[in-house]
Amino acid sequence: METISSIESIGHVGSIIQSAVAPVFLLAGIAGFLNVCALRLARIVDRARGLEPRILSGRGGERARMVEEIRVLDRRIGIVNWAIFFTVLSAVLISSVVVLLFSDPFIEAPLGAAIAILFIASITSIGLGFFIFLIETRVASRSVRIRTELLEHSVDED
Repeated sequence: METISSIESIGHVGSIIQSAVAPVFLLAGIAGFLNVCALRLARIVDRARGLEPRILSGRGGERARMVEEIRVLDRRIGIVNWAIFFTVLSAVLISSVVVLLFSDPFIEAPLGAAIAILFIASITSIGLGFFIFLIETRVASRSVRIRTELLEHSVDED
């Protein structure tokens, strides 16, 4: 086991930093994915807010179509929130890995197993976030249907 005196060498600190670089790069990738999720969530919320006043003033079949659309949007909001949850959880776990990598020389207990378990949990969590995001994109693509009356509409020429 390393002691506090053994970390005093610059070379040793450098090797700890090298070990932490991969998880830090992973954090940067996670941040990019969180940005995508947050932007997608914002667009869904904006669309839902735009539909609300139209639903209140709508009538008949058009109102029913908008109500169905806002239900799908509500479902998508929930799905994206789960993707964000697992992605943030992954970032927290990776941050813990980095902290343990730097703490290892100061702690008498072996941390290798804890670091490995946290890293595996982080990768599993980000994998779940990606999978849930995939589900949301599938729900979104299935909900976008162009109505037949629009496809068959023709402009009368005078």
